[in-house]
Amino acid sequence: MATRLVWQKSSFSGGGEGNDCVELAASSTAVHLRESDTPATHLTTTPTALAHLLAGIRSGGGTINGA
Repeated sequence: MATRLVWQKSSFSGGGEGNDCVELAASSTAVHLRESDTPATHLTTTPTALAHLLAGIRSGGGTINGA
């Protein structure tokens, strides 16, 4: 049985009901990201991979995993 994802809007979206924001849902093994205006399409990744991506963005690094 598939687990129903509970989506949360980004705090940067202004908290309104608009469709111009990023949403996140977490399951026991994955993190899911989507745009509010296209909810049927989403990206699934692991918490570790997402943490590495965010760390690279925060540091201003131009590469991910040394690539």
